[in-house]
Amino acid sequence: MGELLEVRDLVKHFPVTRGVAFRRTVGRVRAVDGVSFSLRAGETLGVVGESGCGKSTLAQVLMRLEPPTSGTALFEGEPVFSLRGAALRRWRRDMQIVLQDPYTSLNPRMTVGDIVGEPFEIHPEVAPRGSRAGRVRELLDVVGLNPEHINRYPHQFSGGQRQRIGIARALALRPKVIVCDEPVSALDVSIQAQVMNLLAELQGEFGLAYVFIAHDLSVVRHLSDRVAVMYLGKIVEIGTEEEIYEHPTHPYTQALLSAVPVADPTLRGRRDVIRLTGDVPSPLTPPTGCRFRTRCWKAQDVCATDEPALLTRIGTHPSACHFAEERHII
Repeated sequence: MGELLEVRDLVKHFPVTRGVAFRRTVGRVRAVDGVSFSLRAGETLGVVGESGCGKSTLAQVLMRLEPPTSGTALFEGEPVFSLRGAALRRWRRDMQIVLQDPYTSLNPRMTVGDIVGEPFEIHPEVAPRGSRAGRVRELLDVVGLNPEHINRYPHQFSGGQRQRIGIARALALRPKVIVCDEPVSALDVSIQAQVMNLLAELQGEFGLAYVFIAHDLSVVRHLSDRVAVMYLGKIVEIGTEEEIYEHPTHPYTQALLSAVPVADPTLRGRRDVIRLTGDVPSPLTPPTGCRFRTRCWKAQDVCATDEPALLTRIGTHPSACHFAEERHII
């Protein structure tokens, strides 16, 4: 199966300015610093990491909400960042986003019908004006909402229902890829499961591909075919769901997995818990060499001088560690 989306060496740096009118650049925040991955049709790529690692910035750059500093992204072979005019409009139909906060991502002055139907105003070729109300009702029904509530406002819905509205809006143009930027992090645990199940059902029904961003590894595992682990703007390990969760080779991935709560009380005492020391370094001045070395129990002199490439050193999948080794976390 060919690649639907291919990202190579994507970089996004934000300038830090000072002085009169903030015109003097004194540094750069390296939010995304050389990220590469691919996405196939119908596949889900999970992107996980701590807050501040660059996950949401990656989503914004992929959607062209922020311009990249450098790097390329190809969608069905077309360069995303150089698209203009009609070609850009066609691409925006194929790639949509579901945002993190269902309370701020919906316009409170618009009815649900207007919110879900707004994409048809921008892309009128998708649905003739006379059929739009019917299409909106169909979309509400697809995401599990009552079509009769088409004239209600966002404040009349719960958080989970609002996120379903956001998903319906993303589905309106029948995209091929949906970027999900922490779509369940603001919801209660029981509602999270409902939204995750809905996303899985929609993927099977419409053949969607997801870039699913989250900080909760257990959430990502439920939906992902492959998982990319980010730390300070870089992918440090990437592989299939089984490779990452059953055979992690990067120390950071192993530490994240050891922090996931275990439901079975009989396993808690036998669990290999890894406690990281120190804080996450600033993306303004990341460590030299390996960015994880300041918190890593394996760090040696080479880690401070040589940045490890994302390579397969052991096992079947790549990780960016000079001393990668498999470690099973119960």
